[in-house]
Amino acid sequence: MAAGLYGPEGFFVRGEQGPADHFRTSVHASPLFAGAVLRLVERIDDALGRPKTFDLVDVGAGRAELLTALRPLLPERVRLTAVELAPRPKELAAGIAWREDIPDGIVGLLIATEWLDNVPLDVADLDDHGRLRKVLVEPATGAESLGGLVDAADLFWLRRWWAGPGRAEIGWPRDAAWADAVQQVRRGCALAIDYGHLRGERPPLGSLTGFRGGRQVPLVPDGSCDVTAHVAIDAVAAAAGTPYGLIRQREALRALGLDGARPPLELARQDPAGYLRALAAAGAEAELIEPGGLGSHWWLLHNVGLGERGSMLL
Repeated sequence: MAAGLYGPEGFFVRGEQGPADHFRTSVHASPLFAGAVLRLVERIDDALGRPKTFDLVDVGAGRAELLTALRPLLPERVRLTAVELAPRPKELAAGIAWREDIPDGIVGLLIATEWLDNVPLDVADLDDHGRLRKVLVEPATGAESLGGLVDAADLFWLRRWWAGPGRAEIGWPRDAAWADAVQQVRRGCALAIDYGHLRGERPPLGSLTGFRGGRQVPLVPDGSCDVTAHVAIDAVAAAAGTPYGLIRQREALRALGLDGARPPLELARQDPAGYLRALAAAGAEAELIEPGGLGSHWWLLHNVGLGERGSMLL
């Protein structure tokens, strides 16, 4: 998974195409998502007392689509940083910094939209004797076989977080990655947005799969496709060790002013063009909060040094 995504010919580092060419995230679905993030930034800014410099750091930024959309709407004291392993896009505005690692001392908001699902992990499965072994993959074909027994750290995590026997995705690398990211926030918030599951709802056959060109494809980790697995979001939340809230995207976006409600028919009589614009916006909002789609994503919001003010952001 690491080689297929981030190796020399990895899916995310080749630079020919961005993630938006292969799959649709909330950032790509509608500018209304950026508007909701803007309202969250404003609330965090108020809770921080409007610092001289407000950091907005996007981890797993793709081609910095979110920061590009927000840049003209934010005051100059907001410092924008995209964190991504791919080369900096040539057309990216000079006002957006580009780096491979997360900066430290962040005062503001660190956001990671569909980043954790691409943090590489190992998969384990039972052999004929009921022992958990690592699943090995042939990079050129995707053919699987069983390797050695899982080690003590893997087994410790599985016993704590993955209920039930059978195929399992060993999620502690995501826990470590997110805990490290949250530690870079001195004051403010860290927000992870991703699809995932809780301990009592882990997929019995796992969720590891491939995507290319907007379609699910056979998983061949040779750099030709995205390799992704749902996030054990409760384990990730606990690993960071700070106060946090965990809600679905549909609840979060409603708290930030998006509800997907159709405009009143009276508007169609008074302002037909305005009604059509409002109807289009309602359709875009509905996609973002759809329970069976993007609306089912988890929002994990950590509060760092904000106290009670941080509990009222959503």
